[in-house]
Formats: sequence, C-alpha cells, structure tokens
Amino acid sequence: MPLNDDQNSDSDSSRLSESTASSSDLEYSRQSFNSDSSSKPSSPASASPPKAITFDELMAATRNLSNWTLAHEIAVNANFCIKHEDYPQNSFAGTVKQIVHKAFWDHLESELNEDPPEYEHAIKLFEEIREILLSFLTPGANRIHNQICEVLDTDLIRQQAEHNAVDIPGLANYIINTMGKLCAPIRDNDIKQLKATDNIVELLRQIFHVLDLMKVDMANYTIKSLRPYLWHNLVDYERTKFQEILEEAPGALNLTTEWIKESIEDELSSVSDESSSSPGADSSSKPIISPTLVLNNGYLKLLQWDYCKTIPETLITDEVRLQELREKLNQLKIIACVSLITSNMVGAAIVDLPDFADHLKRISLPLLEGMNKKSFDLKEALNAIGIQICSTVNKSLSERGLPTLSEEMQSNLMGQIAHIVEKNNPVCSLIDKRIQLFMRSLLALPSSQKCMPTMPGGLSVIQTEMELLGSQYASIVNFNKKVYGPFYANILRKLLFPEAAVEKTEAETSSN
Repeated sequence: MPLNDDQNSDSDSSRLSESTASSSDLEYSRQSFNSDSSSKPSSPASASPPKAITFDELMAATRNLSNWTLAHEIAVNANFCIKHEDYPQNSFAGTVKQIVHKAFWDHLESELNEDPPEYEHAIKLFEEIREILLSFLTPGANRIHNQICEVLDTDLIRQQAEHNAVDIPGLANYIINTMGKLCAPIRDNDIKQLKATDNIVELLRQIFHVLDLMKVDMANYTIKSLRPYLWHNLVDYERTKFQEILEEAPGALNLTTEWIKESIEDELSSVSDESSSSPGADSSSKPIISPTLVLNNGYLKLLQWDYCKTIPETLITDEVRLQELREKLNQLKIIACVSLITSNMVGAAIVDLPDFADHLKRISLPLLEGMNKKSFDLKEALNAIGIQICSTVNKSLSERGLPTLSEEMQSNLMGQIAHIVEKNNPVCSLIDKRIQLFMRSLLALPSSQKCMPTMPGGLSVIQTEMELLGSQYASIVNFNKKVYGPFYANILRKLLFPEAAVEKTEAETSSN
C-alpha cells in the first residue's frame, strides 16, 4: 500500500506514525535551509549553549573552505555561488554519461520486472537516498533523523524483499514528501513534477536529479551562512597564512616590494615636476611623500596592469577580479570617448534624445565584447559603432522632420571615433585622466563612507557603471589593505625612511 499523506497501512507503515507529529522538525529544517542564521528558532532553554569554535576549526570542518583562495572568493564576492552544471549533450563526455546512465536505469527496470522482482540495486539506491536526505538535516533534528532511518532501513527492506513485500511506490512517495519539506522553495515545482511521475524507474531517476539540485542549494546556503564568519575572521586568517608562507620563503614579497618601489618613483617624479613648475620652490629640500598616497597609486596601476606579467604576491587572490575590472573599465572608457566625440560634433542633433546614452551603451557593449583579447580588432568595432551612431542620429532627425547628417559630417564623425585607437589620442587621454581622478578620489574616501565622489565631466554616460565598478574596486582595495597593511608598512618604511629602518635594525641587533 502506498505510503502517502492521506492513507497509511497500520501493518506496513506503523514506523511512519510520527510523520505528522514530526512535521515541525521538518519545517524547522526547511526554515534553516532557507533563512539566515539570525532568523533560526532559538534553542530550548534546557539545551546546552553552543560550543565556540576557532576559525581554524571552522575551516578544517568545512572541506571546501580549506582552500585559502576559495575562502577569499566566498568572503569578498557576494555573488559567489556553486552552479549545477552538466556535460553538453552533444559532447563526447555527455554522450558517454547518457549511455552509461541509460544502461543502468534499463538494467534496474529489467530487474524490477522479473518474476519475482530482483531488489538489490533498488535497495542500494534507497540507501544512497537515505544518506543524502540525512545530510540535509540540521543538528538537533533527531526526530526526523530517526524517522528517515526507520523508513529507509535497508535491512528491513531486504527482509521484505525476501517475501516479495517491498512497497517501492510507497517508499518513493515518502522520499518525495520528505524532499518537499526539506528543499528550498525554488525546488517546489520539481517536487510537483516528481509526484506526477508514474513510472517507478523514471521516478527514481528524477529523484536523484532533484537531490543533486538540492545538494547545490544546500552548498550555497552553507556558503551564505559562513560568509559573515569569513568576513570577521578572514583578515587575521589570510595575514597569518601569508606570514607562514613568508617564513618559509623570505622572497615572497619581492614582487610586492618592486610594485611599491615603482609607485614611489612615480610619485617622486610627479612631485619633482610640480616643484620645477612652481616659482620659488626649494629644489634642495627632500620631498615628503605620503605612504598612503604611494599605496593608492600602486592600486591605481593595477587598473592598467599587464596581466601577462606576474601580479604582486599580496594581490594574487584578487588577480582575476582585478583583471575583469580592468577589462570592464577599458570598455567604459571607449564608450565615454565615443559619447564625448559624438556630443562635440553633432550635439545639437542628439540634444532632444534623452535615451541616447543608453542606446549608445546598448550598441557599443556587444561590439566591444572581448576587446582585451589579442585577436580583437578594435578599429573594426569602432567603425561598426560609428555606423550605428550615424544611423541612430539620422533616424531621429528624420522622425522630427529635420535634415539628416551630411556625408561629410558622417565621415568626420566616424573618422574621429576610429582615431580613438591611436596612441596619445587627446580624447582618450582626457577620459583616462578623468577616470583615474574618480578612482583616486574613491580610494581617498574613508572605507566606512558609502557615498561616491563627484563624477568628473565627460563620464556621465557611464556614471552608473563607473559607480558600480568603483564600489567593487574599493571593496577589493580596502580589504587588501586590512589584510596586508602590516607588510606594506614595513616595505614603505624601508623604502621611504631607510635611515630609520637601519637604526631600528641596529638597535634590535644590539639588544640581542
């Protein structure tokens, strides 16, 4: 007799008598699955207080977080999640997987259709399902844990198999109902589809598919739950781990030192240029350089970094993120250049087009996709953008009964846009300086301040994107400063104040 919610046999399913009574436990598990830790029901007063664990214990207990880089990614990337992926059907691996799986499920179907049926493979599947369901439970859900173990007791199922009394549809129905109470709301439709499946072999196959999706959901819930702990502890954790690396390999800061040294040289050159242009400046006095300014200039260089060469050691965990930001920034810079050129040349024609900026981004971004690849032809992409802009402007003018752009005007506009690729292009240089000014202003703000600096002129067309990108960039920089600040301070002290560093070393040597 099927083990459903409406009707249960006293003889066959007495072990399910707690099903209704334990629904609160199941709902508690589901609530824990889909809510933040702060919203979980509090423990009974008689329960023991939770044991405090160290961050190292947390990392050791969570296998996937034992990787430092993964822990960093989870902490700093609010959008990080695990996705359920499968091999493409037309791929070799996908074809092999499909053949193997079909063979397995066909074999299971033939076994269940025998007279008497052969249940061994089905029992192993129920055993695996039991372990997966148990892995979804939160600590303290003892009643549900015991119920799952009782219903999917493989020893008992084997005894029933010997007498050809296994109620496979009933067991499958219990599994589906339990999954429905443990799954995230996003899986409710999948559960409904399971209940509508009649073929028992296909049903078991689909149950495993949905369980795989639930595993991913649980992993992402765990990541979401751990992120606050990571945020609070990752600064000390990363700093300690890097110190261990530094003790084993003293040269682990060589690239970082060179990076900071180059930033100091750039700043000295800038100060020297300012001094030489200022009348009455004392050229004999030693320039005073701000360590914070030096470090911020170093971070700004990362937005123009050649990622074919090795990045400073202290930024390796953020290399991919910084590279993606640089690529997005390059795209935005081109769009701002195109917008400025268009406004200067045909401003009167687009003044009544309030959505022109959005339209410009819509036609430009797809054409600039992959522009950082060596095979990308930027000049060709700019030519296509120029054609689209001329077409858009002419269409607007025509709709308003105004004369369209002359051939000469269109040629000049497309030529100016195409010239963006040239080295030292004045428009490109201007936009680049203003982007650098915005980013520099952003880094100068206190990390606790949430407002954005004023957007420089010429960047209004990309203001929304710049503020989002700038926020991501500032988050990376501020976190990096927190982790590696002591290491940077030592390097800056040695490079900017070598005499003091020598005196400190001599004092420490004499004291020893």
